[in-house]
Amino acid sequence: RMEGQASYTLPTGTEYRGALRDGVFDGEGELLFPNGGRYRAVWHRGVPTQGKYTFADGLEYKDKKWHYCDGYDRRFDTEICSGLKPAGISQLTNLDPPRKIPEGCYDCGDGFYNPETRVIVDYKLRFLRNADDDEHEWIVRTCRKAWNETIEHEPKP
Repeated sequence: RMEGQASYTLPTGTEYRGALRDGVFDGEGELLFPNGGRYRAVWHRGVPTQGKYTFADGLEYKDKKWHYCDGYDRRFDTEICSGLKPAGISQLTNLDPPRKIPEGCYDCGDGFYNPETRVIVDYKLRFLRNADDDEHEWIVRTCRKAWNETIEHEPKP
């Protein structure tokens, strides 16, 4: 069985770097996810006993008193850290400027979704997965879409 310091890549593309004992995570180690997030933890027999998740943009997740983008404060982390933009200049995502979404597709958080093919690719356009009916409906209902038509403001009569 694997023992000592190691780097191990799982079939999902997630990489573990850290201590192994008797073939399982044991000691300090981190999981590096394909989307750029990372989970650093102290492991005991394959189970994390304490850890911290950091999103790809540097935002650290807090499991208690998590107020990020909740119903009361909808600011993104960059807005919390750097302040809001002037009136009339909206920030659509935590990235500023936001990613350019391929025409007809949606930005679903870990990549782009094409509703015609029902395929999700990562931000480097590599295949991630096929969306089932539930994921398809959620993405179409909630995610940011690339505009393929011009929308103009129509003043009230």
